[in-house]
Amino acid sequence: MHLIAPSVLSADFGHLADDLEMINRSEADWLHVDVMDGTFVPNISFGFPLMEPFRKYCQKPLDVHLMIVHPEKYVERFCDAGAWSVGFHLEAVEDPIPVLDLIKAKGVRTCLTINPDIDVKRLVPYLDQVDMVLLMSVFAGFGGQKFIPETMNKIRFIKNEITQRQLSTLIEIDGGVNTSNAAELFEVGADVLVAGSAVFGAKDPIETIRLMKKGVSGLVD
Repeated sequence: MHLIAPSVLSADFGHLADDLEMINRSEADWLHVDVMDGTFVPNISFGFPLMEPFRKYCQKPLDVHLMIVHPEKYVERFCDAGAWSVGFHLEAVEDPIPVLDLIKAKGVRTCLTINPDIDVKRLVPYLDQVDMVLLMSVFAGFGGQKFIPETMNKIRFIKNEITQRQLSTLIEIDGGVNTSNAAELFEVGADVLVAGSAVFGAKDPIETIRLMKKGVSGLVD
């Protein structure tokens, strides 16, 4: 499965409707929505007010990534605001199961996320409880960071666990993703690639999305 989820964090918010219409015309599968609170990560992005224009102008499912403390307080509101999937960080909660249950009760897909400094083995007990796991390949909080190579081994490890247990859990990768590493990421087991600046900063975003989805590597955006 090769899915591409452009991150709206890198869009031009002065021309948001135009950028979202471009995503509609492209082969992108989802729109990735990064929500940052300035506490869990040292940056602030957007919240509920912008979910409305995202939902209004974008025809793609909204893949919401919460980089916030106390996600249990907000997951239901993001579900109600139009999220197709809602993910939160394992390291932000004492027990992810009650938070996952809140999301499931809304009929929304679940995702559990970890930063690069969190042991990937901590995800293993929850693989059969979630629709997707998101491995951050940079530290959450800012776009444009360089991909952390060790992520490849983490993907292989999680993919092996999923395969051995015959689960349908998807693996999503976020951070430093571009046409140079997309093919290898899919090859080692990733299912969904989040790309921000690589898409919205490209001369031809639609072609960039097509190439990434196809798994064409070694091209310059």
